Amino acid sequence: MDSSTCISLIGAPTDIGASVRGASMGPEAMRVAGLQAALEQRGLRVLDQGNLAGPANPDLPAQGGYRHLAQVIAWNQRVHEAVLAELRQDRLPLLLGGDHCLAIGSISAVARHCRERGRRLRVLWLDAHADFNTRELTPSGNLHGMPVACLCGLGPAELTKVGGGDAPALQPGQLRQLGIRSVDPGEKRLVHEQGLEVYDMRYIDEHGMRHAMEQALLGVDADTHLHLSLDLDFLDPEIAPGVGTPVRGGPNYREAQLCMEMIADSGLLASLDLMELNPALDLRNRSARLAVDLIESLFGKSTLMRPRARAEAGGN
Repeated sequence: MDSSTCISLIGAPTDIGASVRGASMGPEAMRVAGLQAALEQRGLRVLDQGNLAGPANPDLPAQGGYRHLAQVIAWNQRVHEAVLAELRQDRLPLLLGGDHCLAIGSISAVARHCRERGRRLRVLWLDAHADFNTRELTPSGNLHGMPVACLCGLGPAELTKVGGGDAPALQPGQLRQLGIRSVDPGEKRLVHEQGLEVYDMRYIDEHGMRHAMEQALLGVDADTHLHLSLDLDFLDPEIAPGVGTPVRGGPNYREAQLCMEMIADSGLLASLDLMELNPALDLRNRSARLAVDLIESLFGKSTLMRPRARAEAGGN
């Protein structure tokens, strides 16, 4: 990635799909934490496109297995249009959530763009949760637990076909999930049935984050559009407390930095979701500042002290 890269910030201030209110304040918290200035200091051009507008959160119980379905559809349509518009201008969209149901619109736009350009797509989903519930399986009806299922064609047509066309936005083989450590029993069976490639925390504990990331990036090449969907509850709540659904035992700071640096090293990152930041549950905007730090690493900040050629060769 070079200085010609232009990053478009798109705020989506809603917690419409979440179980806990507060993620609607996430985009502003990222701005307060200095996201734009941090990226510009890396020599990148940044356009802040402001916040999208959408329906308010009615805070109602589930109906027919879904909470706030009509509102979730409306928000994802707006996200889809905004992200696709930036991609068509050859800009890199950075969606600031907001809860993770918004990735349906974002990734549907990315998949549509890849179809139009004839490019391959790889999605990295960094999260504590598989987000592969359906209305038959979900214990809550909260749609932030269903975006991956919807993207793979399992869900209401208004969400599985946000990007148009007859096929789902994603095939399971295009997706890699990392950091997973909280999956509902029925959801677990569905993940196995669909053949999702998941590097959960047990795998990372046994093999290390470097190996997990190498596997997740295996096969990407210059013709691959790499999309990162980063839910902040991917991180251990000790370092990122400002999330609505924290799960202990997540990656630590250095493991998270390694993920970002390896993505940066690929040179293929072309779109990004930063989701589920909840300032109402944070400590002095600590999680937002950490998120800015990680995003800087995605765009080139590195702790690498050795010459790159020697490092790649394994030199000391």
